Amino acid sequence: MNNQFPDLPEEKILQGSELSRWYEGDGVTVRALNKVTFEIYKGEFIVVLGPSGSGKSTFLNLLGGMDRADEGTLYYQGKNLVEFSADQLTEYRRDVVGFVFQFFHLIPTLTALENVELSAGITAGSRKAEEVLALVGLEDRMKHFPSQMSGGEQQRVSIARAIVKNPSLLLCDEPTGALDSVNSVAVVELLLKVRDYLGCPVVAITHNTEMAKVADRVFYMKDGKIIQIEKNEHPVQAKELQW
Repeated sequence: MNNQFPDLPEEKILQGSELSRWYEGDGVTVRALNKVTFEIYKGEFIVVLGPSGSGKSTFLNLLGGMDRADEGTLYYQGKNLVEFSADQLTEYRRDVVGFVFQFFHLIPTLTALENVELSAGITAGSRKAEEVLALVGLEDRMKHFPSQMSGGEQQRVSIARAIVKNPSLLLCDEPTGALDSVNSVAVVELLLKVRDYLGCPVVAITHNTEMAKVADRVFYMKDGKIIQIEKNEHPVQAKELQW
């Protein structure tokens, strides 16, 4: 893939080869992921598109160490995540990966600052909670509780919580799925800003094809396979999206 995209950043963060994941149920084997091969580079913004059941969530779960492949290899810094123990996967999730979900999963009894500080406290080398809340535009809302914030503001808190750990990889599961069009565009703009700020790759799965316009590359998935990887020659700015 390096030859196919020679001008992409050279530092490879993840490399997956022939990854498969299947589930058994009622005597039937379902292949949620079927021999996918890919590379993810430092500093790129990747959008993963596909219909429900295409394998997007399983793919993201493997990248994030929340699940383990049945076949294939997935290398991070020369180590194969498929061979990791449960404890090693826990350390990988804690120290390497930041997660942003469709639903915000904030603790309702904690302020925005406290929600972010809670995440910062579990990882060595974390950034200051105040710093990342200012980055996401919530310097005046740090003492507010989730119930006192809009959906867009709550998603900003969840992004701050993900990046305060100073992750090497940011994974987003339908990050705009619970938001209106205005807040959706604002969140995409923020994710691009975070990518530049951290220098880490951002991988976002979505049903919304509009988000692909801002991506460096787009992974198209169907029936558990990556059927196409497309380089975006002219990514647009988030404000140009028509949600």
